[in-house]
Amino acid sequence: MRILLAQPRGFCAGVVRAVDIVERALQRYGRPVYVRHEIVHNRRVVESLEAKGARFVEDLDEVPPGAVTVFSAHGVSRAVEADAAARRLPVLDATCPLVSKVHSEGRRYVAAGRTVILIGHAGHPEVEGTLGQIRGEVHLVASADEVGRLPIPPDRPVAYVTQTTLSVDDTRATIEALRRRFRDIQGPDTRDICYATQNRQAAVRELARLVDLLLVVGAANSSNSNRLREIGAEQGIACHLIPDAAALRPEWLQGAETIGITAGASAPEALVQDVIAAIARRGPVEVSTMPGIVEDVQFKLPAALLEPEASAAS
Repeated sequence: MRILLAQPRGFCAGVVRAVDIVERALQRYGRPVYVRHEIVHNRRVVESLEAKGARFVEDLDEVPPGAVTVFSAHGVSRAVEADAAARRLPVLDATCPLVSKVHSEGRRYVAAGRTVILIGHAGHPEVEGTLGQIRGEVHLVASADEVGRLPIPPDRPVAYVTQTTLSVDDTRATIEALRRRFRDIQGPDTRDICYATQNRQAAVRELARLVDLLLVVGAANSSNSNRLREIGAEQGIACHLIPDAAALRPEWLQGAETIGITAGASAPEALVQDVIAAIARRGPVEVSTMPGIVEDVQFKLPAALLEPEASAAS
């Protein structure tokens, strides 16, 4: 059996930065360090950090007074920021810089007098954070089909921003629908879809042409992992999203000569290797990696974690 690995796959720079922030905070300030929401959407990552002393909470009410607090990579609303400040919590912000860029764009459009349309999925932490970062009229749409139901006159000046982890194709279709409806519209095409999301989606499209079965390693609540599974399924091959090797079902492998494996941006490489090992227990395998983009992007850590004697920044 042949296994073909996508390139790139797995951790992106934003996830590396977020995990690094929690680990360095634990080293500098000691345990526990409190993290609002899962730092990234992956149970293995969360459990690993919990073992080191991180405590994950959904509400700042669960954080003791004065405890070092980390905001997750998905970003938070201004209300959460204000709550942390009111409680005088020392905060380290692990929001992905590409998500922060979307926040800035949205605020800039509002300041210019435009109604903002956010393309994204309701209830996703990144979307909730973005909605809460833009002071002004913001409407959420998840697809091109929803554009026609927006309660905005066609002649009103509008602008759009997007959730960073969407499907490039779906986002492009929604943007085209917005441009057809509104006469005065601004926005960044698909550039708000982060580089890592785009790279992984492009790699999956290429990989799907070469395999009989595609496995996407990632969490069920990971938006970018779900998009990878959807793209694979659109290519007409069997495609499954699995959190780890334990979820692999033997019947999926029957008749498959070449198996493609990729991983969402929040899935560690160790999970991919576990899946490979599980397949290899059924018989000999030949493993190779597709040629593809080698990502070398790095994001800076908060200054509080770089300065020798600094305390957590608020």
